[in-house]
Amino acid sequence: MPLRATDPDPGTLWLARSLWDSGAVQFGTFNIGTTIASPIYINARRLISNPRTLRRIGELLTDETRTLTGMLHPHLAPFELVAGVPLGGLHLATAFSLTADIPLIYPNPKAREHEAYEEIEGAYFPGQTVLLVDDLITGGRSVLESAETLRSAGLMVHDAIVLLDRQGGGQAALDQAGIKLHPLLTIESLLNYLVARELITQAQYARALTYISRVSGGG
Repeated sequence: MPLRATDPDPGTLWLARSLWDSGAVQFGTFNIGTTIASPIYINARRLISNPRTLRRIGELLTDETRTLTGMLHPHLAPFELVAGVPLGGLHLATAFSLTADIPLIYPNPKAREHEAYEEIEGAYFPGQTVLLVDDLITGGRSVLESAETLRSAGLMVHDAIVLLDRQGGGQAALDQAGIKLHPLLTIESLLNYLVARELITQAQYARALTYISRVSGGG
């Protein structure tokens, strides 16, 4: 049965709606670090200003990780720590840590400039497994840099979970580094939701899908 405008949004469709309601989704022409200008920009950091939304995200991340680790053939490796990718993933990882009762650490980029800062903030032991958390992924550079910092300290990184995959090659880049990506949403599923709800026009939808196809190598 199709969703109606009055139905509550189940699961990650709630996240799609929250991104829209918070003003995180914008249409225009944006340079987001890819070779092709993007017709859509998503500022997921807008979500952190709403305590209820941030709490719900912590619950979503907890539910998703428990589902993935509880499968007969788990899609997510067991982990002992959660690490936020600075800066976009740090607040989300904090919400997840509080909800799931899992210790939090994070790579500190300021350590490169100031000796007073630890390269990794928080308590950990070499050999522990860390789950990376970020808000968005495009090409994967931020996640890979964080993984490299953690691995250099003797920690193991097998998985990363993000709110949204912009489908800009990040999954392939993480695969090459031995990291499995777990997005709650893809940009395509977000667009499908928005156009089905008549929150965006068919022209905006088509332009964004064309962009996704080009940056993902589909055309």
